[in-house]
Amino acid sequence: MKTTNASWSGWIAYAAAGWSLVYGLFGVYWSLDGGGFPFGVERDPLGEKVSILEHVQQDAAAPVIAVLGFAGALLAVVLARARAGGPVGAALVGMAGLAAVSLALVIPDYRPLTAVGRTPVFLVGRVFFDWPKGVDFFGPGMFDGPVLHQFLLIGGGLTWAGAAVAYRRRVRAACGDCGRTGETADGWTTPAGAARWGRRAVVVAVAVPLVYAVTRWVFALAIPLGYATEGIRREARESPGIWWAGAGLATFGAVGAILTVGLVQRWGEVFPRWIPFLGGKPVRPRTAIIPATFVAVIVTEAGLMFNRALVLGYMPLDDPGDLVLSAPAHLWTLWGLALGAATLAYHLRRRGRCGTCGQH
Repeated sequence: MKTTNASWSGWIAYAAAGWSLVYGLFGVYWSLDGGGFPFGVERDPLGEKVSILEHVQQDAAAPVIAVLGFAGALLAVVLARARAGGPVGAALVGMAGLAAVSLALVIPDYRPLTAVGRTPVFLVGRVFFDWPKGVDFFGPGMFDGPVLHQFLLIGGGLTWAGAAVAYRRRVRAACGDCGRTGETADGWTTPAGAARWGRRAVVVAVAVPLVYAVTRWVFALAIPLGYATEGIRREARESPGIWWAGAGLATFGAVGAILTVGLVQRWGEVFPRWIPFLGGKPVRPRTAIIPATFVAVIVTEAGLMFNRALVLGYMPLDDPGDLVLSAPAHLWTLWGLALGAATLAYHLRRRGRCGTCGQH
C-alpha cells in the first residue's frame, strides 16, 4: 500500500522522536537544578489535590524524565523504521499507546480546559464590560507556566498517538493516510455504519455539557436548588464572581454542544447560506475534526482528574449539596469520550476517496 514521505504517517514517528528527545533534554536541564520545573506543589501550588504529580520533587523526578525522554526517542525511531508484527509489534504499539495516554490524558488536569473555556469569557468581558478586573490572562489558573507545560504534554501525547496508528497501519499493509487495506470495510467503519453509532455518540456529547450549563446558570442566578444552596453561597463568599465566571464557561460549553450537533447534520457538511462569504460552500472535514478532537482530549483529561480526586477522597460527597455542585464535572470523561467517538464517526462518513491510495 502506497505511503509517501509527504504523508503524515511517514514523518509522525520522527516527530514523536524529536519531541521526546527535547523533553529528555529538559530532564537533563532540570537535573542540573534548572528553573521552570512544572510539577510538585512547591513549583505548582495550584496543582495541590489536582495534579497526579503533585508530590514529585525536582531532584528525584528530573533524572527519570531525562531517561524516559531519551528512551522514548529511541522507541519512536524504532516505530518509524520497523515493521514487526505479532507480539513484538503489539508491544511496540502498546508502549506508544501508553505514552500517548499518559501524556495527553493522565498527567494533565482540568486547567487546560478551564483556560481554553475562559478565554472567550475573558476576551468578551474585558472588551465590552471591563470585566473581570485584576485578572492576569497569563497569571495563575490561566496560561501560566504549569498550564502551558500541560499543553506541551498534550501535543506530545497526540504525536505519540499518531505514531502508534501509523505503525499499526504499516504492519497491516494498510494505507498510511486512510488506513484502508483494500478489503471490504467492516460495517462500523462504513459511512452508513458510522452514521448510526455516531448519532448515539452525539446525543451523549450534547447532553452532558447542557446539563453542566443548566446547573451553572441556576447557580449564577441564585435559584434555590435544594441542598446545594448553602454551598453556592459559601463559594460566592469565598470567590466573588465565581458563579458568573462558571456561567460564562457553561454558555460557551452550550455553544459547543450546539456545534457538536453539526457532526450529524447537513450544516456540518455545507455552511448554511446565511453565513457571510462561506454560505453554501462545503465544510472541510478538518475544520470540524481538529477542534473537536482537541476539545475531546481536554474534556476527557479534566473528567479523569475529577474522578481521580473523588476516588482519592479529595472531593468528599458526604454533603448532598457537594454532590449537586460537583456531579456534572464527574460526567466530563463520558462527555469527552462521546465527543471523540462522534468526531471519529464524522471522519469515517466524510473521508471519501483517499488521495494517497485512491480507495473509496
